[in-house]
Amino acid sequence: MFAKLPLTALRAFESAARLGGFKAAADELAVTPAAVSHQIKALEQSLGALLFERTGQGVRLTPTGERLASQVHESLSTLAVSLRRFNDDCDDQRLTLSTTPAFASLWLIPRLGDFHRQYPHIHVRVETSNALVDLARDASIDLALRAQFKPDPALFALPLLAEHFAVYAPPGWAPPAAPAPLELITVPWHGDTQHAVDWPAWCALSGHDDWLQRARLRQYDDEHYALQAAAAGHGLVLASDVLAANSIATGLLTAYRPDISIAVATYTAVCVPGQERRTPVREFLRWLQGALCADQSVAEEQRNLL
Repeated sequence: MFAKLPLTALRAFESAARLGGFKAAADELAVTPAAVSHQIKALEQSLGALLFERTGQGVRLTPTGERLASQVHESLSTLAVSLRRFNDDCDDQRLTLSTTPAFASLWLIPRLGDFHRQYPHIHVRVETSNALVDLARDASIDLALRAQFKPDPALFALPLLAEHFAVYAPPGWAPPAAPAPLELITVPWHGDTQHAVDWPAWCALSGHDDWLQRARLRQYDDEHYALQAAAAGHGLVLASDVLAANSIATGLLTAYRPDISIAVATYTAVCVPGQERRTPVREFLRWLQGALCADQSVAEEQRNLL
């Protein structure tokens, strides 16, 4: 019944369609671009239809190719899920998690040891990238932790932390008297939000517009480095309260003007609907909620001591 299905060609086609090119598909499949091209040409000949248009900039799907790509991806994804269910002893103990490098290093990793102690049988693999992972297309990712501005109705979502940007400095820091220069540390903001998240926005809210006239801006590409620079006394940092939480808890940083902050996003755990019922995902979500409650209790205790 299925003896004549061109499975190798379909895999090559699905990869090229999803990744947008023959070379990218070749890298994923560990073959040459020529091999991918050969498989797709053979598939086109067997179907009697053109699947890709060759252009000067590369290739793009034809309308027929788009329809087939959707069907093939769905079918291969279903097959992959079915096969995974037959490997319960191994797969049900694994969780592949995607998040940003900053959230991983500044929030997740310092707490992950507690998860390993509570669930030693579950192996967690953390992948980090600032690029948004398409969970519907990448079946290798079980769960993603990301800052969301708008909920995605196509995904299961568990809101975790409301994020605000505020200003942090080492304990006891005081602004130098004018006209002395003021060092302000910043990280490029690429989020999709209607409100500006930068020093001019914070200064306007706090009434410190004069700071901009004498500011020396120190820019870092990663929040981790920016917070380290601030803790070392190299200037004030405008940063996420979620990412600054550990530096505050350990006494390296404290909020300057805690009454002024900019609401930004909500850190959310998201996955393809149905994945939240898998044992590793379900246990990890439960642990996340427990970790957040523990953080909140510690913060309340610290406030009571002040």
